[in-house]
Amino acid sequence: MTFQELQIGDYFRISGISAECVYRKASNFHCSQNTLLQPIRPSTKVIVLTPVEVINYFATKQEYIKSLVKLRCLLPSCPITKDLEYKKYL
Repeated sequence: MTFQELQIGDYFRISGISAECVYRKASNFHCSQNTLLQPIRPSTKVIVLTPVEVINYFATKQEYIKSLVKLRCLLPSCPITKDLEYKKYL
């Protein structure tokens, strides 16, 4: 299938690109990846994601973001960590 054949809003991968790279058709000449618009040729070969693949993509992305937030709160500069350290000495 080509990019031109997709419906606006469809999620897809580009043939030959890493499976973690998921795009969304934003217009007839642009796709988005992480809310950034990128031009794309209408003849580009794409692989449409099934609804289950889209759900799995967002679940994986959400878990990754949660792990970053958790990691951030373990750093000394995190307000939560500073507050806990302060209370430890009370």
